[in-house]
Amino acid sequence: MARNSYSELLAFIQVAREGSFTRAAAQMGISTSALSHAIRALEARLEVRLLTRTTRSVSTTEAGERLFERIAPHFEGIDSELDAVRDQRSRPAGTVRITTAEHAANTLIWPKLAKVLPQYPDITVEVTVNYARTDIVAERYDAGVRLGGELANDMIAVRIGPDARIAVVGSPDYFAHHPKPRSPQELAEHNCINLRLPTHGGLLPWEFEKGKRELTVKVTGSWIFNSVSPILRAALAGQGLAYLPEDVATEHLAAGRLIRVLDEWCQPYTGYHLYYPSRKPASGAFAVVLEALREPAPAD
Repeated sequence: MARNSYSELLAFIQVAREGSFTRAAAQMGISTSALSHAIRALEARLEVRLLTRTTRSVSTTEAGERLFERIAPHFEGIDSELDAVRDQRSRPAGTVRITTAEHAANTLIWPKLAKVLPQYPDITVEVTVNYARTDIVAERYDAGVRLGGELANDMIAVRIGPDARIAVVGSPDYFAHHPKPRSPQELAEHNCINLRLPTHGGLLPWEFEKGKRELTVKVTGSWIFNSVSPILRAALAGQGLAYLPEDVATEHLAAGRLIRVLDEWCQPYTGYHLYYPSRKPASGAFAVVLEALREPAPAD
């Protein structure tokens, strides 16, 4: 195959990875028609169909899946080596892609990196807010963020935040019409604001611990959201009880806009960790981001 056909292979890899011509074209910065032309040219050159197209989806054929599995790692290796060569420059450069939940993006990634990135004008950080358990290798992220440090064996986890707590809160107006719950079981009698998790489409269970007792409560209510910000807004508006990271509610608790309940049932949990593949060479840009996010070790 002529070397100028490598661009067609790159186009195929992107479509196979995204499962969509539209998303792949957006990632590559070209039109969907140009991308379709490149795929058709590659299939004609190889004399085999690589993709199956329908009105709703794009998937690889058996031959396409084999080609993708064999060549995609080689192109990723080339990208890594090019990043390594760029790191020989006098200052780090490149893009670092991170997938994370909204809370970590707002409370850790933004405040920590906002102080550092102005010193590195050639570094770009792309943050994608997503509550799903993303396969960072398949989705080509450099790192992900999640609570706790327990990960697959081929991942490295670095703590980027302190231990944290959950707060169950409601507004004074809500409690003017509803009694304060004295135990997690009494939440069944309350209007609770739920968080929808993308994984399996389930709702976040409310977990509690007191002494040796552990309880998981499935609550119900008038509102379900898929991020923290509207849950806080609904709680402030007196729409129900919210189950939120403590630091999200701190300012409103101090000002009296929210009231905390079940405090003794909300125990500390392990904070956020940044995780990334152990086999991926760390670029200079990634090293800068990692060092900026790393949580200082606690003092003795």
